[in-house]
Amino acid sequence: MSERNYRPCAGVMLANRQGRVFAAQRIDSKDIGAWQMPQGGIDPGEEIQAAALRELAEETGVTADLVDIIAAMPHPVRYDLPEELHGKLWGGKYRGQEQHWFLARFKGEDADIDINAHDPPEFCEWKWVDPEDLPGLIVSFKRDVYRAVVREFRELI
Repeated sequence: MSERNYRPCAGVMLANRQGRVFAAQRIDSKDIGAWQMPQGGIDPGEEIQAAALRELAEETGVTADLVDIIAAMPHPVRYDLPEELHGKLWGGKYRGQEQHWFLARFKGEDADIDINAHDPPEFCEWKWVDPEDLPGLIVSFKRDVYRAVVREFRELI
């Protein structure tokens, strides 16, 4: 397993004016209550911030004009997939993800959020949560990543 690389990924911690952050429940993991922030793979040749904004728009309907990028993590963070998911995700090509995170201030209104913007949608429900609550909502193998993102951006939210 160690010879496999990490999938390059970009994500956005979307914060509203009240200091809460966007979290959405994944459709494919509804039975276990897997929530996450908008994130996804970086296409070959795509700039990291552009990938983050593309994923944000695809997964939430929130376009780049509705956000201000406040900060970027100075380094990517990684997670490894649990043993039971090896070979099931991304064609078995990756051992986990290397994620680049951005903090964005949401300038729009809740009505601007459309989790059905992409076909098929990735999420079935969304909500604003306190940043400290994020790690408890995420699947266990991503918790350390979410703790690091919250630590990095908390003072700026």
